[in-house]
Amino acid sequence: MTIDAAYSLLYESALIVLAVLIGAMLIRSIMGPAVTDRVLAINMIGTLVIASIAILSMYLKENYLLDVGLIYTMISFVSVLVLASVYIPSRFRRPETDGTIQAGAGKGRRKQKERRKKRREHR
Repeated sequence: MTIDAAYSLLYESALIVLAVLIGAMLIRSIMGPAVTDRVLAINMIGTLVIASIAILSMYLKENYLLDVGLIYTMISFVSVLVLASVYIPSRFRRPETDGTIQAGAGKGRRKQKERRKKRREHR
């Protein structure tokens, strides 16, 4: 077995393993119990596709595929940011302000301290 045949076997087996993992993540993204599981599975699919593009670039000895992989990386990153911003519940988001201090800011902390104090008194 020559070194080229060994590399060819290595690249082909790595691509097969990545294809199986992409299939598993596809199933996870469809059947995930929570939205976060689905978003993470989609992100993982993107990462595995990027790895397979890099391996395919070495296998075919085509350097332009690395550029395609970099572009796909940027698209995958932006898509995960968009998915996260859409699926994060609004109760976890901070209200957007213009930077001015509003009257009554900080009352929430006082109320929290008062509640804690009452709990301690009841114990």
